[in-house]
Amino acid sequence: MTKIGIIGGTGYTGVELIRLLSRHPMAELVVITSRSEAGKRVSDIFPSLRGVCDLAFTIPDPDSFKSCDVVFSATPNGIAMTMARELLEAGVRLIDLAADFRIKDIDVWEQWYGMKHACPELVPDAVYGLPEINRDEIRKAKLVANPGCYPTAVTLGFMPLIKSGAVDVTDLIADAKSGISGAGRGANVGTLLAEAGDSFKAYGVGGHRHHPEISQNLARLCGTEVGLTFTPHLVPMIRGIHATLYAALRDAKNTDAQALFESSYKDEAFVDVLGPGSHPETRSVRGSNICRVAVHQSGNRIIVLSVIDNLVKGAAGQAIQNMNLMCGHDEKTGLDVVPLAP
Repeated sequence: MTKIGIIGGTGYTGVELIRLLSRHPMAELVVITSRSEAGKRVSDIFPSLRGVCDLAFTIPDPDSFKSCDVVFSATPNGIAMTMARELLEAGVRLIDLAADFRIKDIDVWEQWYGMKHACPELVPDAVYGLPEINRDEIRKAKLVANPGCYPTAVTLGFMPLIKSGAVDVTDLIADAKSGISGAGRGANVGTLLAEAGDSFKAYGVGGHRHHPEISQNLARLCGTEVGLTFTPHLVPMIRGIHATLYAALRDAKNTDAQALFESSYKDEAFVDVLGPGSHPETRSVRGSNICRVAVHQSGNRIIVLSVIDNLVKGAAGQAIQNMNLMCGHDEKTGLDVVPLAP
């Protein structure tokens, strides 16, 4: 059994980790921390976990994690990096669901996240945890930077086109929408029902933290800098991300985008390429680790539709997918969850 610890178990990604790990046949949850709820039983805070998780929250203490094989950090940005060095020195493998280790350029990271990085020496060795790109590196990793939700949907949507050289990478457009849970569980006026319900808006148009992460991913795929316009939106639903992606084909007459996507993802358990003319819906992936994509070709313009559950493939599910790879388990273990419907 793989002994598991979770730093920060009271947020949405934390409770998703507990939900999914509780049914993982090779995982044993041994410690879950929370400063705000220390001493309280997990199932008292989240009744959905009654009879599933009998642990109580504890105060975060690096020593309590040293018996773990893998620790997930489901905390806000800037927390994991303060504990990473000590955990790694103790032989614990760390998967950070925040952004502390995603961006390789420390100056860029500090500019976007507004703080000094606590352990920049660890960043070069951190593996970006998108299995569809970095599967072999993840298997050997001690420190994994779990991707952001928007970057997951956008990168998987663009990847076949960019890797094949089929599109002009100087003018890529990502128009993405997220459910409110993407903002986290903390109280915020902008995510109140009376504020966000019956409404739809763009945000971060002048610059969003996921922009440099997406650009880094796409640049790695093609070996050169990319031109990306990324605009996120908030929609009045709880879960889900829908990314509509646009690019110009270099040779439209000789490009079969549908065949390209199908061949690129034919062996991927968690990427589902829909048939020609399809329109994936966020509800079709709710609660699952699946990314569903559809591709539309119109003249020299290509349009890709990519949907994920932001809390699963966009966070906790992908983190468990990474854990499976790191620990030698089958990649799909514990993640064979059928999406919820309706």
